[in-house]
Amino acid sequence: MNKILVTGANGQLGNELRDIDRSGRYAGRYAFVFTDVAELDITDRAAVRAFVEAERPAWIINAAAYTAVDRAEEDAERAELLNAQAVRNLVSAAEATGARFIQISTDYVFDGRMPADRRPLAESDPTGPRSVYGATKLKGERYALGYKRSFVVRTAWLYSTYGNNFVKTMLRLGAERPELGVVADQWGTPTYAADLAAALLRMAAFCDEHPERAEELFGLYHYTNEGIATWCDFASKIMRIGGRNCTVKGIATADYPTPAERPAWSVLSKKKIRDVFGLEIPDWKESLVRCMTRLLK
Repeated sequence: MNKILVTGANGQLGNELRDIDRSGRYAGRYAFVFTDVAELDITDRAAVRAFVEAERPAWIINAAAYTAVDRAEEDAERAELLNAQAVRNLVSAAEATGARFIQISTDYVFDGRMPADRRPLAESDPTGPRSVYGATKLKGERYALGYKRSFVVRTAWLYSTYGNNFVKTMLRLGAERPELGVVADQWGTPTYAADLAAALLRMAAFCDEHPERAEELFGLYHYTNEGIATWCDFASKIMRIGGRNCTVKGIATADYPTPAERPAWSVLSKKKIRDVFGLEIPDWKESLVRCMTRLLK
């Protein structure tokens, strides 16, 4: 049975991958090895090589990252270590053992400016990160894509029943305040981490089912849920589903300054991943209902 090594297993995506493992969906097909920093320090090159050589996974999914976007502006060294050098360590170990590699990346690798035609950003569009977080994630992408058996999957606006995220923050604030100002001039797509986890495993399984095609499939992809929203739209929907009696009012990005510049446009095209892997991608509103149904139980 093939092994899948998951790093960052205590985060949102890692926990959703744990849930899929517990569901038995891939029982008899994949054995999962879940690690976080207590089990494997991915910034330690020698430790990574030894661990991967001992476990011999067929796949490595790197769900670990430095995601504190604002803090990264003053903690660039740590962000670089986790988002770039750790990827390099994992890729080196994958290459040495023949494992296939999946790296998770972000919309922050783009410059965040809205295109004149408001079209979704394709994998081929030029990058131009405007934050330390985006720059270190782009460097990690390049390390991953330097290995011919790698996928890089960019995503955006991730949330889950696990960890700290926008959905949980809005539910808490909606219970505490009668009114809330939320940015209404940044556009993107809320993405349920459970959907992303399922897509990643479908990509791996597809390659294993079609070994004759696998080598040509590796490369760069985008995955978010379908649809377009602002953070204000997202917050309003959360309040409605969660039964919060809180009025959400749109504000401008300029009214909510942050250390790291936020992208005005984070809408990613999913055409490539749909066409190649035949994925059916749920609309963000549908996925939000599924997540919040679990969260509010």
